[in-house]
Amino acid sequence: MSELTRDQIRDLMGEVMKAQGKVLPSDDSADLREIGFRSLDFSELALRVEDEIGDELNFDAPGLRQIAKVGDVLDFIEQLQSA
Repeated sequence: MSELTRDQIRDLMGEVMKAQGKVLPSDDSADLREIGFRSLDFSELALRVEDEIGDELNFDAPGLRQIAKVGDVLDFIEQLQSA
């Protein structure tokens, strides 16, 4: 399994947002609710990451509840790849 870099994950996150006519801020501390990044968007991002790495990401819903900022999403995906 290959791993994506934080920048590559950020690029994929930007693509998910762009498809909805939104822009991903450059600031990792941006609040997900304020930028309109929802749980469905996270699912789309996870699928894109899985396609890129050729493997499944295993995560549970309780872990997602702690995600509030752009940086949290990036950290979470990085940790999932390492698991």
